[in-house]
Formats: sequence, structure tokens, C-alpha cells
Amino acid sequence: MLLKAEQLAAHLERELRPLYVLYGDEPLLVLEAADAIRARARNAGYSEREVLTVLPQFDWGQLLAAGGNLSLFGDRKLIDLRIPTGKPGKEGSAALQQWCQHLSPDNLLLVTLPELDWREEKAAWFTALANAGVAVKLNAPPLAELPGWIAGRLRRQQQSAEPDSLKFIAERVEGNLLAAHQEIQKLALLYPAGKLSDAQVRDAVLNVARYDIDGLREALLAGDVGRLARTLDGLMQEGEAPPLVLWAMSEEIRSLTAIRAGLDSGRPLDLLLKEAKVWGARQNAVKRAVQRLASNELEAALRHAARIDALIKGIGQGNLWEECLRLGLRICGQGKPEARVRA
Repeated sequence: MLLKAEQLAAHLERELRPLYVLYGDEPLLVLEAADAIRARARNAGYSEREVLTVLPQFDWGQLLAAGGNLSLFGDRKLIDLRIPTGKPGKEGSAALQQWCQHLSPDNLLLVTLPELDWREEKAAWFTALANAGVAVKLNAPPLAELPGWIAGRLRRQQQSAEPDSLKFIAERVEGNLLAAHQEIQKLALLYPAGKLSDAQVRDAVLNVARYDIDGLREALLAGDVGRLARTLDGLMQEGEAPPLVLWAMSEEIRSLTAIRAGLDSGRPLDLLLKEAKVWGARQNAVKRAVQRLASNELEAALRHAARIDALIKGIGQGNLWEECLRLGLRICGQGKPEARVRA
């Protein structure tokens, strides 16, 4: 069974399965979900707990032995299995599949994994775990969904805020969910239950955002000028290497240029996206970007990227980060007026 993060609490109120798998890129959400399962297990009589961490040379016989060792007092046991690499290996794969074939009401297995790619999600061992128990994917919400996530956390502490205030918090904690959690808790300490004013929120919330290359690419495709500027400034402050920043921007521009050229020649967009290896949710962002940009704009952006590359190599004059911002503004549709594409 596959569950979304927000479905776990209701599931645990209804039932408790003998096998749970938690995986994702957000440690806060994984920790909270694991704590909820452990608390529910304690209430159900799983009073004994054994923690196994899969490090190099781990003996998978320990897992099977933990399930077979009966408590001196006949207590039910929770086995907390942690696989930091997300790769159990051949021996581990066999042990996990064997476990799934012999589930016992006296043992609850909680497996914690990092984020998995689609290949790992289709692996035999993971499929066996998900089919035999409950798998919960726990990734941080994207920026567009972060205000709603913050509103939900505020409701837990009997507080609320206006949409603009929620957006303000989201922009300052982007990419740092643990900090978001701490800022929300701070609001509960500073102010009573009820509706928070915009001034209260702004006075209390710090700028603790973490910026990364993926966020920069998302801002470019979305045409989000504010996020683009914040992300570039954050990357500069965090000491990110300019060549990596330029590479990420150039990759998006080259991809958009190829797709735009294909559209101009009459080829279908879905085929062009497939050829450019644009998959999943990213397709919608690329579609919107390519519809707002003309070929000549994209070609000008490529020439601009080449000038920035020369600056990185010490050729020419100019501020690298300012030029990266100007390049980003071109892709966001805020550059020099040029011929626009007709939708």
C-alpha cells in the first residue's frame, strides 16, 4: 500500500500494519512519520525496540534473527531498520523479500530509507515491501505548496495567517523545512492562539531559506522574477561556483531553444519534449516557458550565456552575478523587448 504523507495520521488511527517503509528527501517529515508509527506501536503493545543500521559489511542475518528472537517477557517487538544508502544489496534484497513472506503480528518492521529514484522504487525488494506493508513517500512540498503546508502547521497550534503572510514565510524558509518548523513553533511561543497579523509574522520570521540549483531552474522556467533574484542572491551568498550556476541556466536555455525550433518547424510538442528528455511535472513548466519565448530571444540568451562564460574565464568586464540575473530575466520574459511568440 502506498500512502501520501498527509494520509498517515488517519491510517494510524484506523489500524497498525506489521510493516512500514518511510522514504524521501526531507529528514523532518521522515522523523515525524517514524515517531508517529513508534508511538502508535507502543500503544499497541510493542514495548520492545531494536535498532539495526545497515552499514558496510552489515550482516543481514541480524534482521532475521531479530524477528525470531522472542522477548523474555513475551513482549511484541518493533524492529527499526535504517538503510542510509537506500541500497540493501543482493543479500539485503533477499532478506527483505523473505521477511515479507513471513510477517508476524508479534513483530513490526519499520524501514527508513533516503529518497529513491524511479528505478529503485521498481526494484524487487522495494516492491515486496510496499505490497506487504505500507510505504510512505516523504518529500518537501514545492514552493507553490509550501504556504498551504505552513497553514496546516499553524492550525495544529490554533493559529492562522493571511495568504500574503503565508507566502512571506514560505519565501524565507524555502528549501529548509526544519527551519520552517522552528519558525512556526516560534510563532506559537510569541503570540496567542488566533489569527496572526502580517506585522507579527514579519517581525518574527527570519530569512532562513536555502537555495539550490534546482530551485534556480524552476524559477527560470516559471518566469518567477522574484524567486529568480532571491535564488541567485542566495547562491552567491552561500558561495556557489559560478560555472555550475551558468551550466544549469545554459542547460535550460539549450533545451528550450531546441524545442522552440522544433515547434517553429511544425513538429508536435509532446514528441519534442520526449526527445529533450523532459519528464513528469517538469513538462508543464517547460511548455509554459517555450510558449512565452521566441527563437530569436533564446538565441540571444545563448549568446549572453557565452559572454558570461568568457567573464568566468577572465575575458571581458562585468559582474558575473549581475549578468546571470540579466540572463535569467531574459528567460523570465523581462529582458530587452524583442519579438514575442504568438501562442
